[in-house]
Amino acid sequence: MSAPLKRRFVDQILVMLGKEPEKPRQAADFTERAAKTHELKRLTNKADLQAAKEAHRANAHNHKWRNRRWITLIFANLLFVVSFYFDIQVLEGALTASRFIGFHLIDLNSALQVMLAHKHIITNLLIGTGTVLVLWILFGGRAYFSWVCPYHLLAEWTENIHLWLVKKKLITDTPIDRRLRTVFWAVFALLAVVTSYTVYESISPTGIISRALIYGGSLLAMLWVLALLVFEIFFVRRAWCRYACPIGLTYGVVGIITPLRVKYTVEGCFHEGDCRKVCLVPHVLDTVIKGRAVDLEVPIGPDCTRCGLCVDTCPTGSLTFEVKGLSKLL
Repeated sequence: MSAPLKRRFVDQILVMLGKEPEKPRQAADFTERAAKTHELKRLTNKADLQAAKEAHRANAHNHKWRNRRWITLIFANLLFVVSFYFDIQVLEGALTASRFIGFHLIDLNSALQVMLAHKHIITNLLIGTGTVLVLWILFGGRAYFSWVCPYHLLAEWTENIHLWLVKKKLITDTPIDRRLRTVFWAVFALLAVVTSYTVYESISPTGIISRALIYGGSLLAMLWVLALLVFEIFFVRRAWCRYACPIGLTYGVVGIITPLRVKYTVEGCFHEGDCRKVCLVPHVLDTVIKGRAVDLEVPIGPDCTRCGLCVDTCPTGSLTFEVKGLSKLL
């Protein structure tokens, strides 16, 4: 890995913890081939560039990865419901803790909360935690949210209402400092230690919806989830997932070492900005802004949810899924 990419990698981890992305400023921040590419782009006639943008946009948008993701997410959650309803014992439990054909699966953040509350490592949890850890190392850390989490899907659907209201100028989006998520992670960890109770699990919309789908949920818990969605519609776009959910940080750490990632190739990019508009966590795509890519190919950081919206939207195919060391995914 070149020095610019190493610096980029460290910066991506800091961005995951809440640091705002910064534009590379020194020549040493770029590889030689990236610097040459940026210079060629600066020399391109603006009228020609705009014409190329519009030509590519005309045939751009598809929903291949989004549709795959929605099908996978709905299927995974329905499998819990069907297994319980018909007592077929294929996928038992809920997203926080389950068993798939005899294999124990325990959500990483839930296991951490339990062990902090009990103040010691619980051996029985390690097997299920290890299985899930390996699974999400392979499939991309925060991909857990966009491909499995039921709250994520509801928030994605209600986000369209928020964007429509913004477009009509009936509301304005009010971003929050992303460092708040790291603060929440620490606060809930501390509460587990102090109270000997998994406080976060009682308010986690992921767990609440998962249990409600399978076993039925309490009115108070569902009202809490509804309140979160209403807040996101009228005040802050994707507030819980972007700024509050401590599970996101836990799986983001896993995403640091995952081989599955979205890769950005700068040469064919016209910097339309369409990808950042649809991205669920747009700070991870700061590298696509004109003049910021430190190499010709840059992997998107661990805070990426691998949702595929940017891949679907990119009119030039400059964003692709790939497994590190292998060819891009179809």
